[in-house]
Amino acid sequence: QVHLAESGGGLVQPGGSLRLSCVASGNIFPINSMGWYRQTPEKSRDLVAAITRGGATKYGDFVKGRFTISRDSAKDTVYLQMNSLKPEDTAVYLCNADAPPYSGDEYSGDYWGEGTQVTVSS
Repeated sequence: QVHLAESGGGLVQPGGSLRLSCVASGNIFPINSMGWYRQTPEKSRDLVAAITRGGATKYGDFVKGRFTISRDSAKDTVYLQMNSLKPEDTAVYLCNADAPPYSGDEYSGDYWGEGTQVTVSS
């Protein structure tokens, strides 16, 4: 069982910043990777950033160094700091986690949050 609760989305102007948070709870521990995907209107999900239990990170190439993922394992929380936001970053951002039974993929798992809307517009 897993519950992933996202927060921090909203409306920002181009060039602005947001910090997303995701808190994991339930009978899913220990968690391996946690990460963020973004979902298009056609429901495709693209990796934004992920972080393993050991702290290794992976970023989608479209991020271009603007986003930073971090993790507080003691609080079962993952963060996504988004800077220099662009209109094309507009999407639903979904939290992802890998917990028992593990997926076998170092940077992704089978558990999903409901998503938080990020809108970048003037």
